[in-house]
Amino acid sequence: MVTLSVLDLVSVRTGQTSAQAVAASMALAALADDLGYERYWFAEHHNMPAVASTSPAVLIAAAASRTQRIRVGSGGVMLPNHAPLIVAEQFATLEAMAPGRIDLGIGRAPGSDPVVTHLLRQSGATSDVDRFPQHIADIAAIMSPEGATMRFTSGGEYAVHATPNAASSPEIWLLGSSDYSATLAAQFGLPYVFANHFSGQGLERALELYRSQFQPSAVLDAPRTFLTTNVVAAPTLDEAEQRALPQMRMFAKLRLNQPLTALETVEAATAALETVTDREREAMALVRSRWMIGTGETVRAELTKFATQHGVDEVMVVPVAGAYGAEDRAASFGREQTLRLIAGASALRV
Repeated sequence: MVTLSVLDLVSVRTGQTSAQAVAASMALAALADDLGYERYWFAEHHNMPAVASTSPAVLIAAAASRTQRIRVGSGGVMLPNHAPLIVAEQFATLEAMAPGRIDLGIGRAPGSDPVVTHLLRQSGATSDVDRFPQHIADIAAIMSPEGATMRFTSGGEYAVHATPNAASSPEIWLLGSSDYSATLAAQFGLPYVFANHFSGQGLERALELYRSQFQPSAVLDAPRTFLTTNVVAAPTLDEAEQRALPQMRMFAKLRLNQPLTALETVEAATAALETVTDREREAMALVRSRWMIGTGETVRAELTKFATQHGVDEVMVVPVAGAYGAEDRAASFGREQTLRLIAGASALRV
């Protein structure tokens, strides 16, 4: 059985408050911990009606306090939105709160629309995307127990530490869906994750670039990578297909640049199928072709095949199961069911 992890966007459905959505995700993180999942990451997206994962560091702290053994982290922190020193301080603090369990996944994209990106730039607490490689190196150095040393052109040095007396550092991963991040991760000798759940285009080339150009480092002596994918599992294929509809419709809207809303209920998404356009139907069909939807047994088999095909031993699933209208708004039964079913007999069930 392939090692499984979870990526959470803290989805928000119709009629659900942000508080309820976060509560549902915290319960999901605790369940993933109990079931034996390897890691639980939170994404960073801004100003999206169906996504409440705007602050990965805050969500990681909350999830770490509700779990015992699972690694928790960011998938990822979108570095252009943040000052490198602040990221280093936040994640060094998280590592102090949950030693040996913190992952710092870093991305180069803004994770927001142009207006929000402008607002972030106006705040002054952002970083220069053109200096992304240097910022990665700076963050790693500042979070390390040894800290970093600034050298002034006029002479003299100044020590910088993310936390006064670190005993360990978060594990840094580079994330992306392009050649750039794969090549940079290889040059730095860092672990790498291809965002297959979002794009899927260029996967084979990115992995080939990363593996062929990898340079051993103090962090890794060989390439290390895993992949992400969207999944829905239910007791029957019919239920799984139904629960996939709300997220499928949202992904189609994203691709067609249509206005976004909170996630529809399964009932609303099903009713909307009667009036979809040909372009919308085609977009949904493309989304469906890249997702793993079925019973626990069939999805587990697809995950194993997917991992074998791309030479990885870990897959990070995005449980995109939607909710029926009558289901508890402070919970996420469909996503919990997905994690239980694909964990199968390997679950710890503590």
